[in-house]
Amino acid sequence: MPGIDACLHEIMALPGARGAAIVDWTSGLALGTAGESPGGDHETTATETAELARAAAEYPAFAPAAEPVAGPAGANATREAAGDGKGPPVEDLIVTSRTGYHVLRFVETTFDSSVFLHLWLDRDTGNLALARLRLQQLAERLVLA
Repeated sequence: MPGIDACLHEIMALPGARGAAIVDWTSGLALGTAGESPGGDHETTATETAELARAAAEYPAFAPAAEPVAGPAGANATREAAGDGKGPPVEDLIVTSRTGYHVLRFVETTFDSSVFLHLWLDRDTGNLALARLRLQQLAERLVLA
């Protein structure tokens, strides 16, 4: 189970990885960074990506709340839009630019799940599908201490 530094090292080993960060989306602070930053400053990038992550996680259009459904014998129950209702409300976000991809993968934690992995991936040399799968695996194994 990798910690922050080992996780960032594994992310940067992905083909086309230009930069990576682990960010708390409630505060906008980077818990760790590696490689380049799109704007030249990792803290500014962390703040900007946190705004995007917060919008996706909090707005009902992206992360619907539980919806009522009729239960047995007319009893009301709720059904989580995301299935079992565990974990972050959004799995990942992908922003595509002319030169690259920004992949934000939300991390499920034992405390308030407000952490995500951010990968800046080169569009020409990166593999978006591989990056998504690898970020999913890393998010499941990441140890935040």
